[in-house]
Amino acid sequence: MNKIKSHRIIGVDPGTNFLGYAVLEIIDNHLQVLEIGVLNMVHRENQADKLKDIFEKVQQVIKRFKPQELAIEAPFFGKNVQSMLKLGRAQGVAMAAAITKGVTVTEYSPKKIKLSVTGNGNAAKEQVAAMLSHILKFSLKEFPLDATDALAAALCHHYQSKGLKKGQKKYSGWSSFVKDNPNRKIS
Repeated sequence: MNKIKSHRIIGVDPGTNFLGYAVLEIIDNHLQVLEIGVLNMVHRENQADKLKDIFEKVQQVIKRFKPQELAIEAPFFGKNVQSMLKLGRAQGVAMAAAITKGVTVTEYSPKKIKLSVTGNGNAAKEQVAAMLSHILKFSLKEFPLDATDALAAALCHHYQSKGLKKGQKKYSGWSSFVKDNPNRKIS
């Protein structure tokens, strides 16, 4: 008897007030959202308490779902150094929580995630959420954008590392796909 093997990816959109997370399960190219949500830390004034909450929440999700990998959005470069420092700490703590549980961590830029999910690296968060709903056939209307961004990171990782079958070609963008598939129709 063949045992069906599943692969699970936790996606994380790091933040110090809101941390988005999502768990995606892949069974034979069938994608299923197991959990999606946001850790709300707005009530916490102390930065150390927020970091502790992040560490504990990521470890709780890992313990419950046993993902093999964590995909996390890399901080984007901004003008506010303090905000960047806080965001980097949140990302580092989430990564440490995964690493200490033996979960492999991969980081993706926001542009890479958007490009992977929508085909447009400059897509708005709402466009990403809409495309995720379409791809996964899962309504995301009630979920905050931090949660859908985390799901997008998990899906991006699936596409980047596990989503291609042997012999399938990787494309660097929409134009290269169209060039190699001129007769393909969109249904």
